[in-house]
Amino acid sequence: MIDFELLKTECLGCTACPLSENRTNVVFGVGNQNAEVMFIGEGPGENEDLQGEPFVGNAGKLFDKYLLAVGMKREEVYIANMVKCRPPHNRDPKPEEIDCCIGYLRRQVKLINPKIIVCLGRISAQRLISPEFRVTKEHGHWFKKGGVFMMGTFHPAALLRNPSQKPDAFEDLRVLRSKMKELGIWKSEG
Repeated sequence: MIDFELLKTECLGCTACPLSENRTNVVFGVGNQNAEVMFIGEGPGENEDLQGEPFVGNAGKLFDKYLLAVGMKREEVYIANMVKCRPPHNRDPKPEEIDCCIGYLRRQVKLINPKIIVCLGRISAQRLISPEFRVTKEHGHWFKKGGVFMMGTFHPAALLRNPSQKPDAFEDLRVLRSKMKELGIWKSEG
């Protein structure tokens, strides 16, 4: 996809906010550019910044295990973040940093054209679903915006800090699988 490569090249050269000053790599996104399901996290962590790919640290390993447990493969989905550069000390991205980066994400979503978006964590769910979204209360619930089904769930890094939420997060991915089957977009076996 030529448009996708142009967008990625533009993003790699971005200096719109202070996050660009200390990055090692822009973490644009990874996965199937024709994916039916897109996962959107908050921002890259240290491992992601070093490797230039989202969800590659311990949280990413947990995320991959959850995908496999419900019969999905990382290669079938697309994974991106609200901001493409690592916030210092892995803090939450600030609203003004998200504002600088949201155009890239919107263009990614438009080019990929997923049927489902899963927000990983509070930051992405509050920006994309509703400013009042509460992950602990509304995870696993479906919302429809612009013809796209959207769900918020726990960020994998939060699950590492709060293991008691792991069963709820796993159930959310089972809900995702059911929605994919309902929409006729389930491709995996398992």
